[in-house]
Amino acid sequence: MMKKIFLAAIVATFAAGSALADDTCASKAVGKDGKPLAGAAKTSFMKKCKEDACTPKAMSADGKPLAGAAKNSFMKKCEMGA
Repeated sequence: MMKKIFLAAIVATFAAGSALADDTCASKAVGKDGKPLAGAAKTSFMKKCKEDACTPKAMSADGKPLAGAAKNSFMKKCEMGA
């Protein structure tokens, strides 16, 4: 019984973490007038926000920045939230 509760807590933690990470870009999508962005402006903002969040994480195991196909693959997975 304890294992099930512990496992449920772990799963809930990861689910909440990924939801909060996506929510930060969405919550920042506000225009200069304080109104939420919509349409193409929101799409463009979300793409740039996710790219900016993933770029510093694009490192190889030895700490060097990824390049080429490896970076493209990492960025695609990171921006999709996988």
